[in-house]
Amino acid sequence: MGPMVVVIVGCVVAFLVKGTAHGIQTVGPLKKGLNPPSIQHLNFESKYLGMVLKAGIVTGLIALAEGIAIGRSFAVMKNEQTDGNKEMIAFGLMNVVGSFTSCYLTTGPFSKTAVNYNAGTKTPMSNVVMGICMMLVLLFLAPLFSYTPLVGLSAIIMSAMLGLINYEEMYHLYKVDKFDFVVCMSAFFGVSFISMDYGLIISVGFSILRALLYVARPSTCKLGRIPNSVMFRDIEQYPTSEEMLGCVILQLGSPIFFANSTYIRERILRWIRDEPEAVEFLLLDLSGVSTIDVTGMETLLEVQRILGAKDIKMVLINPRFEVLEKMMLSHFVEKIGKEYVYLSIDDAVQACRFNLSTAKPEP
Repeated sequence: MGPMVVVIVGCVVAFLVKGTAHGIQTVGPLKKGLNPPSIQHLNFESKYLGMVLKAGIVTGLIALAEGIAIGRSFAVMKNEQTDGNKEMIAFGLMNVVGSFTSCYLTTGPFSKTAVNYNAGTKTPMSNVVMGICMMLVLLFLAPLFSYTPLVGLSAIIMSAMLGLINYEEMYHLYKVDKFDFVVCMSAFFGVSFISMDYGLIISVGFSILRALLYVARPSTCKLGRIPNSVMFRDIEQYPTSEEMLGCVILQLGSPIFFANSTYIRERILRWIRDEPEAVEFLLLDLSGVSTIDVTGMETLLEVQRILGAKDIKMVLINPRFEVLEKMMLSHFVEKIGKEYVYLSIDDAVQACRFNLSTAKPEP
């Protein structure tokens, strides 16, 4: 009810005081009637297709990103789920039908969604009612709304948006993950002060940057044995874990492919260089490696050759089925030797201890 009152009062005041003459910006002249059909202008001439495809791809991607992101954010508030595929079908169908009647690009705008949400709508039937009301306005009442102040429309949108801000969640993001907080703030300020498109582009850009950093610099950790057990854990997380004399046990926690293979190689060699004692075996736990490409396998072979020149043997532990299958097809296992592939860390450690020149009794 509030937005309607704002529009009516704003129109009346702007009309009575002749607001346009005093610098009050209004919607401006509105003609009565519906959009004219445009299907007769459909044209498949080759000179237009390039521009149409370029504009369609750009606007389509932005519209999908905007609509799906907004849909998911509002669905989370009501503990509901959205289907991205159905959203894409709906947007595509709306734009195909709308293009026959001179419509603009159809998407799920934040401002109208926020107003709908605050008005208490529950189902998509609200869009049908809104469409009928808009049709009646365009047919009979359009000139009356020409006096609507733009500041009134902005106030409606801003009031709806401010009611959706979850300050506690923003503070929670700041405490838990600073980068998530940066993404959140970039989306908020971008949408608030620039536009929905730029806000989404900036926030998605930060998210992609973060994903690339995770992919290009995967986590690796050194493992040690938990006392009186056969479990091996990160020595930084479990300081009481025991390191194996003469062995360095490393766990790789991401796919190995061309984008991060160089970083993984340098990280492995750095672990070896930082060892205070002589190293005879390098044990690589591959249980967290979901996939590997040819570049990744070549990197592991390069590491083996570098370590071999220092009389250090490389052992692989528990490669997953997809990884092991690629290693078998590329004859990788034959190159490093089947005797250097083990099912568990404990099996590999026990086997290596028999061959350690620095072997000592079990603690």
